Amino acid sequence: MTGTSQNGGRLLVDCLLAQGVDTAFGVPGESYLAVLDALHDVGDRLRFVACRHEGGAAYMSEAWARLTGRTGICFVTRGPGAANASVGIHTADQSSTPLVLFVGQVGRSHRGLEAFQEVEYTSFFDDLAKWVVEVDDADDLPRVVETAFTVAMSDRPGPVVVSLPEDMLRDVVSARPGSRVEAVERAPSADDVEAVRAVLAAAERPVLLIGGGGWTTGGRAALRDLAIRYDLPVVATFRRHDLFDNNDDRYVGEAGVGMPPAVRRTLVDADVVLSIGARFGEMTTGVYTLFGTDGSPSDQRIVHVHASAYEFGKVVRAEVPVHAGPNAAARALAATPVDSSRWVGWRSDRRDAFLATLDCPPQLGDLDLGEVTAWLRDRLPDDVVVTNGAGNFSVWPNKFLLYGPGARLLAPQNGTMGYGLPAAVAAKVVDPDRTVVCFAGDGDVQMTFPELGTAVQAGALPVVLVVDNSSWGTIRMHQEFHHPGRVSATDLVNPDFVALANAYGMHAERVDRTDQFAPAFERALASVTGALLHLVTTAEQLTPRLTVQDARRADGRE
Repeated sequence: MTGTSQNGGRLLVDCLLAQGVDTAFGVPGESYLAVLDALHDVGDRLRFVACRHEGGAAYMSEAWARLTGRTGICFVTRGPGAANASVGIHTADQSSTPLVLFVGQVGRSHRGLEAFQEVEYTSFFDDLAKWVVEVDDADDLPRVVETAFTVAMSDRPGPVVVSLPEDMLRDVVSARPGSRVEAVERAPSADDVEAVRAVLAAAERPVLLIGGGGWTTGGRAALRDLAIRYDLPVVATFRRHDLFDNNDDRYVGEAGVGMPPAVRRTLVDADVVLSIGARFGEMTTGVYTLFGTDGSPSDQRIVHVHASAYEFGKVVRAEVPVHAGPNAAARALAATPVDSSRWVGWRSDRRDAFLATLDCPPQLGDLDLGEVTAWLRDRLPDDVVVTNGAGNFSVWPNKFLLYGPGARLLAPQNGTMGYGLPAAVAAKVVDPDRTVVCFAGDGDVQMTFPELGTAVQAGALPVVLVVDNSSWGTIRMHQEFHHPGRVSATDLVNPDFVALANAYGMHAERVDRTDQFAPAFERALASVTGALLHLVTTAEQLTPRLTVQDARRADGRE
């Protein structure tokens, strides 16, 4: 480059700055060296968080987007880097999270020759992303970036993949960044609002089912106003607890994995289901057994409000489909009065039933996580961020903690393992002073454990609780039910997690007994290096309400 000319790499970075991007996650790669070079000059405006694995980088980008309400940005190199990052793209897809993944690509003249690390991204990401595009002309970068952000944020939010041939990024360009794009949310029509009001006006036992992505701070406030004005019992979909204050008397539980019978009863007995933002997926429908999804007749009246028209009739046929974004819909409906006097008792009864689910029986072993989570319910700050990955251990943050209006839960809709630790690091990148607690299983955390290095390097230091039962607990549970007496490949020989965390320079302790937890957690919160607590439990306790012996009795073996 000479004079005032610039290349495609610098233009791309300038385009991101024009879109208000101030944070990106990734793993550096030779296929986008021109971008890395451009980032060197704008480090005071656009922070690049260098991660240890592309999967961890994509998880961080998704969690950052969930927490901030903005579009996550991730950079990875071609081929293996893109393949590693695909798990995070699947997470963003099923979580309805706006994210743009920039992937390095082989030179344009080498395409189709099975060049080193070459992958054709359109077909590779076709079922995972909302849009996949390869940039052939560097001067097209402003248009592509604007479109990528628009697609990622619009309607049902989701991921976009942009392929960057390495020689294109070196080309001299004449184009300049465009203006910042803003997604325009579809609002419900007056007829839509009246149709919803008419259904609720005839209700005796309504329920408000909430979920999905794209919610803003204002939208959450409008949702609260709606629930209060209508005095509706509120059920959150899988891992969307933090959309509504769990301490409010209207909150009646989460329709997720291991749905408590009390929550299922709420959904079964409701005569009107007003769903805003939620997909009627496998979890929400109780593995396709609720709302007539099993083919049985249902007289429930379903109102489905969603930003994507493709969701209407895909699983559940709604009497009133409303094509609108969640925030606009909540605002419009909150302004419409409805007489709620008929269901005051119903709402109160469902709240009492939910509160009873927080009572946990004594657990096997010396460390009782039921007592631990009960203590955390009272101890965690109001604005805590809790993260988790996947496994039976996640029942503790998902079923036994309560999320107030300032708290957030970052947990994967697609049940991916290894998410919790990178998500916690991302939350600390957003706000280093905020309390962030990661719940992780012993197998779960080992999928992304090296991201502790990212945490230390970035100064993004959470508290990590590793629940160690030396087992792939979820699979062990299924084996006990479906293949009795044939436990296979689910035992784990684990490392010394305390020694590993110490090796990264973090405070760490092993906790074997219930009475050790509270003081250890206080020390963890006080640590300036972040902390890991190794919580040793037993594989004989499959879930909070199920032991191996219980499972064998149910099968008639004992």
